[in-house]
Amino acid sequence: MEATDVWMLASTALVLIMTPGLALFYGGLVRVRSVVNMMLFSISAMGVVGMLWILFGYGMSYFAEGETGWFAGSPMKDLGLVATDQADFIGIGFGVTFAMIATALISGAIADRVGLGSWILFSGVWAALVYFPVVSWVWGGGWVMQLGDMLGTPEVIDLAGGTAIHINAGAAALALAIVAGKRRGFAPGSHRPHSLPLVTIGAALLWFGWIGFNAGAATEAGEAGLILVNTIGAPAAGIVGWLLVDAIRGRKPSVVGAASGAIGGLVAITPSAANLSPVWALLLGIIAGGACAFAIDWKYRLGYDDSLDVVGLHLVAGIIGTVYLGFFAFDDGLFMGGDAGLLLVQTISVVGVMIYSFVVSLLIAFAVKAITGLRVPAAVEDAGIDPVAHGEEAYALTAEELREQREEEGRLVSAP
Repeated sequence: MEATDVWMLASTALVLIMTPGLALFYGGLVRVRSVVNMMLFSISAMGVVGMLWILFGYGMSYFAEGETGWFAGSPMKDLGLVATDQADFIGIGFGVTFAMIATALISGAIADRVGLGSWILFSGVWAALVYFPVVSWVWGGGWVMQLGDMLGTPEVIDLAGGTAIHINAGAAALALAIVAGKRRGFAPGSHRPHSLPLVTIGAALLWFGWIGFNAGAATEAGEAGLILVNTIGAPAAGIVGWLLVDAIRGRKPSVVGAASGAIGGLVAITPSAANLSPVWALLLGIIAGGACAFAIDWKYRLGYDDSLDVVGLHLVAGIIGTVYLGFFAFDDGLFMGGDAGLLLVQTISVVGVMIYSFVVSLLIAFAVKAITGLRVPAAVEDAGIDPVAHGEEAYALTAEELREQREEEGRLVSAP
């Protein structure tokens, strides 16, 4: 077995732990009566999308040699019944972990108000109609990969998913949040995180797994080392960028802000970790962390309820990180000896993926709403999704503790 195969096997394990880490991160950010529901969104995505990727997602996502077209492969190519070349199995396993986390990211936009069945239906259809095709464009030999050749420019750079993962999931999250509508009592400060320790543990697991996420496909030690340093440096700078913006705005420093700044830096470095010097990666992290700190307030200004700021973190930082390469990428960046060619193709890839994901996700969300209603009944939302819909609660609270907790949530909702 080649050393690169061993490293990809190890990276697969690293990336696999990211989705349970996301479950903890999202679970800590919601109210105590929605923790089980929120965590099940991530875990169910692992189940549904994991099966679909093995059955036909991998076949849809990569063009065979000599194939061309808008979408790669055929969804009926294998259905898991025909043996695949064993050399592909490690890549299939590595890819399925990306499909899981990409889909689970979307769920943060609909916390506290959507039923598990509606989410499972949306996630499966979204993976088949949006995620798998976009992967074929970005990494499978599709139009994004071919854009440089078509326009006579450098090739699009997207190491680990600025477009395929973060912009894709962020645009879908915006569409789903719009269709789902606002939470009851939606207002600034009305839905505070219930567990900062869970948020911190979840963010730590995400950062831990992100090493494999970015460096898993590296083929040389030098390249892996650069990716490693940038995957540590950019989120570190993202923390600083977020906290600086909060200080400038007169806001108190917070654990949620620091963790979110790290996530913003990680998202931004995802497409670019192999193509930036560490100094420019630090600058990217500061920019992304600061920009995301501003962006999460847009939902109140524009009137959409993205519960856990998937748009403000993943869409915004994904766009920044992908376009940033057009300026600072080795050799071809506008400020690194290149011309505007790379900036052009990076921007086209961002716009193309964002529009496709938003439009198709919007149609899927409307279809799911027509079939299932999408949201839980108002009485269930008020009483708590966990005890009513799942028969479980995250914590064994006494009746008095539960009453006090709900009274506190009621005060937050009614506060001006």
